[in-house]
Amino acid sequence: MVGNGKYTYSANSSAPKLKVELIPSTLPVFDIFDHEIVSKAEIVSDEERQKLVEKYHAQLYQFPWIKAADPVSIILGAEPGDVISIKTKSETAGTSDSYRYVV
Repeated sequence: MVGNGKYTYSANSSAPKLKVELIPSTLPVFDIFDHEIVSKAEIVSDEERQKLVEKYHAQLYQFPWIKAADPVSIILGAEPGDVISIKTKSETAGTSDSYRYVV
């Protein structure tokens, strides 16, 4: 649900229970992933997240962070504790994967 202003306390507290996402009107009204220079991003599954912890010998909180209020996190529907995979294309390196821990 997109609103034109601040949401009431009641709306903010009821929305997660009803699985309704309150989107502020300050977010772009176009698909930010549709632009050619924006990297592809997706939420990592629980299984893949465990493999990342084992592969890099690190806890999730040690990964680079992305805020839950970031437009990418909001559009993907990421919640704190999720991990976002970002696939970046480069002329010299091909494709590189990076990961962000949602806080």
